[in-house]
Amino acid sequence: MYKNALIVLIIFLTSCGNDVVNQDVSIESDNSVDWSNTNSCKSTVDPDFINTLIKNMTLEQKVGQIIMPDIDEVTPMQAKEYSLGSFLNGGGKFPNKNKNSSIDDWKELSKAYYDASPVVDDILIPIIWGTDAVHGHNNVIGATIFPHNIGLGSTMNADLIQEIGAAVAKELLSTGIAWTFAPTITVPQNDLWGRTYEGYSENPELVATLGEAMIKGLQGQGESYLDDNHVLSTAKHFIGDGGTLGGVDQGDTILNEADLKDIHGLPYYFAIDSCIQTIMASFNSWNGDKLHGNKYLLTDVLKGDMQFNGLIVGDWNGHGQLPGCSNDNCPESFNAGVDIFMAPDEWKELYKNTLNQVQDGTISESRLDDAVRRILRVKNILGLFDNRKPHEFTQNFIGFDTHREIARRAVRESIVLLKNNNSLLPLDPKKHYLVVGQSAIDIKNQMGGWTISWQGRDNLNSEFPNTSNIFETIKNAVEVSGGSAEFSSNGEYKKRPDVVIMVYGEEPYAEGDGDRDSIIFNNPNKNFFSIMQKLSLDDFPIVSLFISGRPLVVNRELNISDSFVQLWLPGTAVEGITDVIFSNADGAIKHDFSGKLAYSWPKNSSQINLNLNDKDYSPLFEYGYGLTFNDSVFIEKLDEERPITELDKVVLFVGSAFPPNNEFVIEEGIKRKVNADFYESTKKLIKLQKMDYLKQDDAKNISFDKSLTPNFWGVENQYSDSFSYMEDAILEIQYRLNSRINLNNNEFVSLSSECTKNDYQIHISGSKDCNVSFDITENLLNNDLKEWSTLEIPFRCFKESGLEDSSVTSLVSVSSNSSLNIDIHSIMLINKSDQAKQIECSSFKNL
Repeated sequence: MYKNALIVLIIFLTSCGNDVVNQDVSIESDNSVDWSNTNSCKSTVDPDFINTLIKNMTLEQKVGQIIMPDIDEVTPMQAKEYSLGSFLNGGGKFPNKNKNSSIDDWKELSKAYYDASPVVDDILIPIIWGTDAVHGHNNVIGATIFPHNIGLGSTMNADLIQEIGAAVAKELLSTGIAWTFAPTITVPQNDLWGRTYEGYSENPELVATLGEAMIKGLQGQGESYLDDNHVLSTAKHFIGDGGTLGGVDQGDTILNEADLKDIHGLPYYFAIDSCIQTIMASFNSWNGDKLHGNKYLLTDVLKGDMQFNGLIVGDWNGHGQLPGCSNDNCPESFNAGVDIFMAPDEWKELYKNTLNQVQDGTISESRLDDAVRRILRVKNILGLFDNRKPHEFTQNFIGFDTHREIARRAVRESIVLLKNNNSLLPLDPKKHYLVVGQSAIDIKNQMGGWTISWQGRDNLNSEFPNTSNIFETIKNAVEVSGGSAEFSSNGEYKKRPDVVIMVYGEEPYAEGDGDRDSIIFNNPNKNFFSIMQKLSLDDFPIVSLFISGRPLVVNRELNISDSFVQLWLPGTAVEGITDVIFSNADGAIKHDFSGKLAYSWPKNSSQINLNLNDKDYSPLFEYGYGLTFNDSVFIEKLDEERPITELDKVVLFVGSAFPPNNEFVIEEGIKRKVNADFYESTKKLIKLQKMDYLKQDDAKNISFDKSLTPNFWGVENQYSDSFSYMEDAILEIQYRLNSRINLNNNEFVSLSSECTKNDYQIHISGSKDCNVSFDITENLLNNDLKEWSTLEIPFRCFKESGLEDSSVTSLVSVSSNSSLNIDIHSIMLINKSDQAKQIECSSFKNL
């Protein structure tokens, strides 16, 4: 088996550094690279049974097996009509579009689809439901949410990860689902990537080991393999998703074939050896070729050399990204080796086109039979042809106490002590503590993305039953020993604290929404560091509890903290934090730190692709670093870099606000914050809905009903921001207008910006007014209806009309009194000096 070559591989990896992107690589495959593998998994599937089924299936029934729609876009009746073989619920998709769906709702939907399964010669071919349960059954309210993989990597505990997998399997089955698109066995190499937290480690060996453990936990092994208490798992994303140039999500991995195999391929050998039955193709390209269309890697290598006998499922409309393809038409992807199209929305057209392509020979019937054979074989192994009905699972393990205890242990073992000057930790629970930071209150921040909703940022504390936030957990931990704790958002306190605990970090994101331009931590609360400085100057000992989905440059925060604990994204059981940072009342240690860095920690902003065994490896904290209470390490003052604020491009919106949680609406003069992918205002005059444009959820449909007073939608800044350095910028909005505007009825669409003025600015300008509005009705009407267009307004036009660019509170809001229906993909402020000079401000009418 391939694992026998592991020691040789680790030695080889010492030659692989950050400079691989500079190598002369060839897009063609390198025939000298040996991908061979011995698949030792024994199959009990009767090939004659499968072949007879295929022989008796119509072409229509076969094509139905390879199409996977989303539950929002397909009914059980349609599933029956098209003989569908599978379906999914994407992130933030629920039965009846209701995030508060009960366990019975989930199981009833599972039964409804199962009952719609196609029948061939009196044999039911059960439909199967797949879901992204990536850190627990994270689409279900009340489920146990475990630390994201980046935290589990820091445990370096394969036995624990296997326990987590087994627990997740039972929670999945409790809702009638027997297939998860997990684990992610990516090997992230660049911390700018928004999916870094989905990887266990930068080290392929650790990823392989922990990925194998998760697969065994989910699927079982030996006599328990895929029994009634276990589910299908999916290794993803094949291959190279963590190696893209610049850490760009769905980007291009520029790498020679040997390094592709040894860095990004290693975990897949372990997965295949664990008898994985499904592998997901990746969005990314390899040396310019999209993986969803790479026959060499999908068929020749994965199915051939590596002897993977299961099925390859595509990612969300991933086939549609191939050159010459669309979401509803892509024989190239199927011919390359993708066995199931994940086609969430345009599945009907894809079904019809694929059927036609089989009939005209574009897709051979032998290739179709191969895919269907793989799908039926996997269903057989899962027991679906032996009358296993996932919706008939009788027990309910959602949020099970034993699972929460496993999650608590996972948190204890995943948090990493980076600094503990003068042995400030463990803390005495009998003292008084001031807890500062919104992340101590908002449970969604400790959960991260892929929690209930896809991005995870619209969730309320009330949607996490039986779950405490970090402040409540600290308060409970100290009060039982006679201590006390109070929360403050601004550093003020009622009782002088003995120690200040600062809780802060990144806010939730998923996939490309988490891509960044810099690895310097940029706190969304611009005042937070000033609060830290004030408390430090007042001689309070400071403990930092840092939440993030990647290593970040936090030298300023490290310098001002006496102790610094990396929490990652801990999930439900944050009691695991207090288990470690507080001693018993008598001073005895309850639990020592055991978490170790599975990612190298950068010391400056240039170390974006800092990885173990780089030639010039020089991190701030090395891979495997993590203090315990026995360590006497004093961290001296570090060189500091301020967060980069002056950029050539400021992204305000791509499908959702940047930073998150900053959208708002105004209906009949009443302003409300909006943190939801689907929203309907109180009087139903405003509706918002996430949608796909270039990729999943990267645009938003905004719909206004006609009204006497204008309706508003916009993106505001959490704090007043300065854009004075963007003198030559253009405000660029990519949009699609879906409704006509009647100028004869005095209907209009306006674009507004808001700011604040200090007393000096009011004195100089002679006015408190700081808002600017342009009538953009005619600008919109100049473009074709229902066609994507770009609106460009020079930023100087806003300033010339009175916007105070040093204190902008909302750069963009759209308002209208008409029945406006518009899709918006992106809103950006981009420095384009030459272009900006060519556009006259007179093109935009002031209101």
